[in-house]
Amino acid sequence: MKKHQNKIEKLISELCPKGVGFLELKEVCNVLKGKQLNKTELLEVGEYPAYNGGISYSGFTNKYNVNENTTIISQGGASAGFVQFIKEKFWANAHCYYLEPNLEIINNKFLFYFVKNKQDILTNFQHGAGIPALRKSEIEKLKIPIPPLPIQKEIVKILDNFTELEAELEAELEAELEARKKQYEYYRDELLNSKNIEFTTLDKISVNLDSKRKPVEKGLRKKGDIPYYGASGIVDYVENYIFEGDYLLVSEDGANLVTRSTPIAFSVSGKSWINNHAHVLEFETYDERRFIEFYLNSIDLTPYITGAAQPKLNKGNLNTIPIPKISLEEQKRIVSILDKFDTLVNDISIGLPAEINARRKQYEYYRNQLLTFPELKSNEYAK
Repeated sequence: MKKHQNKIEKLISELCPKGVGFLELKEVCNVLKGKQLNKTELLEVGEYPAYNGGISYSGFTNKYNVNENTTIISQGGASAGFVQFIKEKFWANAHCYYLEPNLEIINNKFLFYFVKNKQDILTNFQHGAGIPALRKSEIEKLKIPIPPLPIQKEIVKILDNFTELEAELEAELEAELEARKKQYEYYRDELLNSKNIEFTTLDKISVNLDSKRKPVEKGLRKKGDIPYYGASGIVDYVENYIFEGDYLLVSEDGANLVTRSTPIAFSVSGKSWINNHAHVLEFETYDERRFIEFYLNSIDLTPYITGAAQPKLNKGNLNTIPIPKISLEEQKRIVSILDKFDTLVNDISIGLPAEINARRKQYEYYRNQLLTFPELKSNEYAK
């Protein structure tokens, strides 16, 4: 990276030692809006992808209205402001902006990297109470530095290389993370589903505190810093608390009981307020509580769930779930192993997820550094 920086510094000292001119985006490119594709022409399989207001393409078509190597910006929906570079011919739908640069002034890929670097700003320009949208005028008024084309080209070369390296590294980390997850699940299932053991039930090894729960309507909650828990985790923060200590919460109702997109059993510590959508269980030791948490999240609970439209795991059914009856020493051993895997796989502050996030931040930092220039005092810019 230092070698490339020195080359850019040399070019800057030769071509624009006093800084560079800045122009509004509308002065260096046309910001165009796509055309709505007839629904009958949007296919599951086709020659060209069709992009609309989402992060990915919405389908395929057998015709295109924009050439390859084009920067697009999502115009509508939750992802309004999202920027990407499309390397193939495609159809731009009505919720898709695309940029046509003046190549005498600006390098096509330099334009993309600059706009991508401003993605957070564009996202913050969203307006509309219903479906968020991004105005064309907000894009056009972005101020962009215009260094001489040789400098733009060199920056593009560096960022292209860095993007490729970052993508490769991230793919490796993602693959390792996926492998660790599978390894974690394997060991969890092996450790928690031992054969030839006795079983017990939760009402015999824990204290159920459901009677102390208290739901509070959103409009009546007083804001504070105490977590307010529901079926799948924290749903708000309130001023007061009704629980203080270490508990295991188990989802009582909700679609997550079936989809299992988040854990249905999760530990909480300290002061908390818990509504009537999560069972509250208290155990004598950390290892016993954590063992049950791992176990409940590993097994199929379908036989104990009632209600098709509104899935529910009531207290009676919760207490019929067979729980392995093993010694505290064995529980401690199992929890120690699974805690290490869980930290590696799931903890965003350490482990592989943090490494992936750090690489992304590093890439964004270097991109921002390369796209930052001192501005000329005059309105002129070097060509």
